[in-house]
Amino acid sequence: MSWIMTTERPDTPDASLLRRDYYDEVASRWYGRPATDAEVEQGLADDGSAQLRLPTGDFVVGRYGGRPAACGGVLLCAEAPVIDGTAPATAELTRVYVRPFARGTGGGGALLMALEDAARRLGARRVALDTRHDLVEARGLYAKHGFREVAPYSQGPYSERWFAKEL
Repeated sequence: MSWIMTTERPDTPDASLLRRDYYDEVASRWYGRPATDAEVEQGLADDGSAQLRLPTGDFVVGRYGGRPAACGGVLLCAEAPVIDGTAPATAELTRVYVRPFARGTGGGGALLMALEDAARRLGARRVALDTRHDLVEARGLYAKHGFREVAPYSQGPYSERWFAKEL
């Protein structure tokens, strides 16, 4: 089986289900128990996904063996964050997710490459992201694909680790 990455609106049926699965997993880990439907809906209610469309961003859906299995968004930063003393045009990665059945198949790396390509098309020269301590697999994926940990460049209740990569 192989991966196919495509850009599409974040509100297509496949993209919407993938975003729901993403929120379910990250909320469940955060709470240390399965997230309720209401908690997942709350996360989706005002998640900013409308910005993940041209010209402010883009959204990638990955299909493995024809099945929707991965997603991620890229959002141009209105004001490039200063990372290591510089602030080139930066796009932030968000909602990076691979469904459990497809993990370990190369989908995470393929998704990151597609997101980096989307960021370049938007004019970005750097990609950055924040994540949580408990998302160990994600942190490992970013490090494996050339992201380096950087000093905090943003604040948020779920921002505990920051990464960046020059394009």
